[in-house]
Amino acid sequence: MTPPKQTGPRMNDQIRASKVLLIDEQGEKKGPIAIDEAIGIAAGASLDLVEVAGGDIPVCKVMDYGKFKYQQQKKKAEAKKKQKVVEVKEIKMRPNIDIHDYEVKTRAMRRFFEEGDKVKVTLRFRGREMAHQERGMELLNKVREEFEGTTKVEALPKLEGRQMMMVLAPR
Repeated sequence: MTPPKQTGPRMNDQIRASKVLLIDEQGEKKGPIAIDEAIGIAAGASLDLVEVAGGDIPVCKVMDYGKFKYQQQKKKAEAKKKQKVVEVKEIKMRPNIDIHDYEVKTRAMRRFFEEGDKVKVTLRFRGREMAHQERGMELLNKVREEFEGTTKVEALPKLEGRQMMMVLAPR
């Protein structure tokens, strides 16, 4: 049976090099030292010898490995917290939309762009409206022109069945 794959850096007896570049607990470089001596120094300070960089002569640091691992976890959690997941919000319109309704929809789109989300503008045609697809294209072009400075068009307007769609993303 093969041993379990190690996660994280090697420490103490797991380091296989005969010599290491040692950095003590104060962060001072001690230079190349035999591995046995380096482990002795770490044990004397009741800390661990941790390999921080590989190479011909690995760089090892004397530190509290448990504390080091905890700090790494905290950094990861902080980075994850700061990440923004970009969502695609959908705005549905009709080709013969009223002026006020159009303004309400564009106000919502503006808010979505400020939050950093993408917006998918969907135009649904019903019945005889399919005969006037140019009106839908005009409406989508109007939306595109209104947000021209603050957004970029990710997907140009295209007709799919009875729907015309366009995707806008904030710059």
